[in-house]
Amino acid sequence: MSFPISSQPSPHQDQPDHDDIVYPQAIPFVLVHVACFAAIWTGVTWEAVTLGVALYWLRMFGITAGYHRYFSHRSYATSRVFQFVLACLAQSSAQKSVLWWAAKHRHHHLFSDTEHDAHSPRQSGFLFAHLGWIFARKHDTADLVKVGDFTTYPEVMWLHKYELAPAAVLALITFLIGGWSGLVVGFFWSTVAVYHATFCINSLAHVHGSKRYVTGDDSRNNWLLAFFTMGEGWHNNHHAYQASVRQGFRWWEIDPTFYIIKALSWIGIVWDLKSPTEAVLKNEQKLGSRVIDRAAGDLVATFNIESISARLVHALETTPSLADVQAKLAAAQHRAHEVLTHVHLPHLPTREEIAARASSMFVKTRSLDDIVERAHRMILEAVGRRLTLAGT
Repeated sequence: MSFPISSQPSPHQDQPDHDDIVYPQAIPFVLVHVACFAAIWTGVTWEAVTLGVALYWLRMFGITAGYHRYFSHRSYATSRVFQFVLACLAQSSAQKSVLWWAAKHRHHHLFSDTEHDAHSPRQSGFLFAHLGWIFARKHDTADLVKVGDFTTYPEVMWLHKYELAPAAVLALITFLIGGWSGLVVGFFWSTVAVYHATFCINSLAHVHGSKRYVTGDDSRNNWLLAFFTMGEGWHNNHHAYQASVRQGFRWWEIDPTFYIIKALSWIGIVWDLKSPTEAVLKNEQKLGSRVIDRAAGDLVATFNIESISARLVHALETTPSLADVQAKLAAAQHRAHEVLTHVHLPHLPTREEIAARASSMFVKTRSLDDIVERAHRMILEAVGRRLTLAGT
């Protein structure tokens, strides 16, 4: 989800959102990739390849079980000692500190695929969502308020300050085990592979795959990503119930991270594993207001409000009651939907038409009527505003 750059305060934090890419800080990231080509000179030994494969899966577990399911979502509990072990293992992937990672991820869930999301393919394009966002000045630092539940631990704060220490120690170990080939293939190759497998959850998992749940965003389940990320590819499941330690909700949805965490619970290393409710598993849960609002917004976006309003204005200009309608809209101010709900106008989508489109857009959900009702109101409000302006 990130790469080895400093998480100390940046003098550029107040730069505008556009044109704010910190190119000098992209250099370490590029150099990690360039270092992979050193294998031309170091050679590729079986020992180094074995080391690289092992470190890929070990550090992927550190990301999925550490960065994500523990530090970001607190989906299980553990001791202070194992918490530190998880943090070190996660940071050995050189994806910045657990505090930075968790803070950014919690922010992502608050604003997933909205204009405030740090990495949304819908908002900023695939490449920026995949890795470009990491280089933005505004993402230099961690919002420690969002991770206040962990800032009380001195050892975690130490890792936050010296975020590259675990990765540096691991790089030295790979050199001692396998020489230069061990360093290049074992450490750098696996590091780059872990980078992009992780990044794909931000990008591909919001573009390609299937949706079982209405989540108000573009999250999708992708079995191929689930394989390479030890279960993280069941991303739509995760967005439907973020606190769950288990992300593969069906028996055939392979989730190795969950299996390992479950095994650790048997020997008392972790406990209090959170699971999705039965209603979630059956896709019968009522959606929250925020999800309903976002889904309704997506539904409204499929209607051309400008075109609908223009046709209505044209029709009403030839209707004597135009002045009455516009007077009522002006009097209603921000309650245009209350007026238009009782006015039968041509070209205005009916609730039935909105419901039919919603049924084709969204998967099964108990809250479909709520989404349709909210979308209907949003359309009426938007059209009402335009009609009011047309009359001034």
